[in-house]
Amino acid sequence: MTPARFVATVFGVGLLRPAPGTWGSLAAIPLAYGLHVAGGFPLLAAATFAALALGWWATAVHSQAVGHPDPSEIVIDELIGMWIALWPLSAGLWHAGADPHVFPYPGWIGAFVMFRLFDVWKPGPVGWADRRHGPAGVLLDDVIAGFLAALVVSVAAFVSHTWLME
Repeated sequence: MTPARFVATVFGVGLLRPAPGTWGSLAAIPLAYGLHVAGGFPLLAAATFAALALGWWATAVHSQAVGHPDPSEIVIDELIGMWIALWPLSAGLWHAGADPHVFPYPGWIGAFVMFRLFDVWKPGPVGWADRRHGPAGVLLDDVIAGFLAALVVSVAAFVSHTWLME
């Protein structure tokens, strides 16, 4: 396996069938948890930006090697989008000084469901980004879907922690 394919498929996870994008999104959760435990939100955010830079390179190289602009085995974009979707959970826990091993299930489940919904449905700006060519089209739709999911997670956390906890 070439280094670009290794990165683009997130260590081969993108080769799993069916639904490699879902597998890539699922694989992102324990990796994000490990980063959160190791260094809190700052490490998760830094790793997300590093994955975006590395993913851009790997996507360009692997897509060219296989002769397809968006091969289904590329799931580094799902990893990046899921990590962004998990930012509110990690940032909130880190800001609150919570034990780094705490990563409550409603938050990451909501992030996963909302990210997959936006990634598959491709509303508005997600669809616009998906129609771009090259690594931009492969990666940016998931980045935007991740930010939309993060927004929903943030609103849900606000509602849960202000109105429902009274």
